[in-house]
Amino acid sequence: MADIGFVGLGVMGGRMVVRLLAAGHAVTGYNRTRAKAAWLIERGMRWADSAREVAQAAGVTFSMVTDTAALQGITSGPDGLLAGLGPGKIYVDMSTVAPAVSREVAAAVRERGAQMLDAPVSGSVSTLEEGKLSIMAAGDQETFERVRPILEAIGPKVTYVGPNGRAVLMKIATNLSLAVQMLAFSEGVLLAERGGITRATAVEVLLNSVIASPMVRYRGPFVLRMPEEAWFDVGMMQKDMTLALDLGRELSVPLPATSATNQWLTAARGMGFGDRDFAVLFEVLSTMAGMRRAS
Repeated sequence: MADIGFVGLGVMGGRMVVRLLAAGHAVTGYNRTRAKAAWLIERGMRWADSAREVAQAAGVTFSMVTDTAALQGITSGPDGLLAGLGPGKIYVDMSTVAPAVSREVAAAVRERGAQMLDAPVSGSVSTLEEGKLSIMAAGDQETFERVRPILEAIGPKVTYVGPNGRAVLMKIATNLSLAVQMLAFSEGVLLAERGGITRATAVEVLLNSVIASPMVRYRGPFVLRMPEEAWFDVGMMQKDMTLALDLGRELSVPLPATSATNQWLTAARGMGFGDRDFAVLFEVLSTMAGMRRAS
């Protein structure tokens, strides 16, 4: 069992801590808002007052934060995670951020005598809780092998993809499909409904058809009833789409479906849906089609 640190205890990070505790690991955590971590403290997580204190207390420190700016925020400064790292320690960032910035942080970690992996995940709250999360990891391969058993406590499918920055690149390449698929699924449901098929029936048929990817299977029912708490909100989804479009320009890869779907996410924000799960794309389309929600 390992002494593990975790910085960023939000919807996904907090549930990862639960899995680590269940596997028998000792976990020390920090979150900008302590009240959001109370339920984890009750389950046995130890609290630290800064990211630096977490890294000092742990042999392996994880982080899961919202974006590139947040990663820079938790790693830099006198109370940042970097200040708590030293020889022999390992830092694993599971956030989806700009690959170039991830590589910069990895270089700063090495200057402290430590090692860093970028290890974002593919999946949702439901796949995490069911133990079906997929993880991609990048960095020094020997370090990856040392951390692999801990990663497998979070999700059973762990894939090494290369040097630092490659895992976040792979995550961005994965995530651009999520909103594109959700938009296409919504178009299909609305077309069927307009033609006289009930929305619930259309959803049932599509979820049992060849287009039912794992993401469509767990998020498709949201067109009937949205979750009270967003699993992955419009703002976060658009952040990943923007990262993808930036990389597309940098690498000379045309991303027409990503670009078009990103405009629909902008429309969702314009309609006041920025904090809703990105499945709200269905509501944007249904509103334009003059149709009411089923629930």
